[in-house]
Amino acid sequence: MSPETPPGPAPPANAASFDPVALERLRELDPDGRHGVLPRVLTAFEISLSRLMVQLAAELEGGSISVVSHVAHTLKSSSASVGAVVLSQACADVERRLRSGEAGSLEADIQRILLAGEGALSTVRAMLRT
Repeated sequence: MSPETPPGPAPPANAASFDPVALERLRELDPDGRHGVLPRVLTAFEISLSRLMVQLAAELEGGSISVVSHVAHTLKSSSASVGAVVLSQACADVERRLRSGEAGSLEADIQRILLAGEGALSTVRAMLRT
């Protein structure tokens, strides 16, 4: 944070799972916070993540590899951009496994992304409340 940037509210305890550098890059887009860039980006991420998690949960029984791969790919990038490193890494791992055809369980892949997604949602919601 630069000396001119007023300190924002303290991040919630579970924000530790988010990359502070990624969050700082977003804050730098709107240093004084007048345009609400960070809350708008986090809100858009929350909405998108919620929608994609519903789509992913629907794939738990007899899921489509192409749907799961698409969701993993989409979430990998968007979660990295807001600093949700656990979710981004889970998505990257699942996407890599599915694209390479490695043996594994599609249900376990879906569960891994859903679990990481729930953690990211919880953190984003806590950040938006502060």
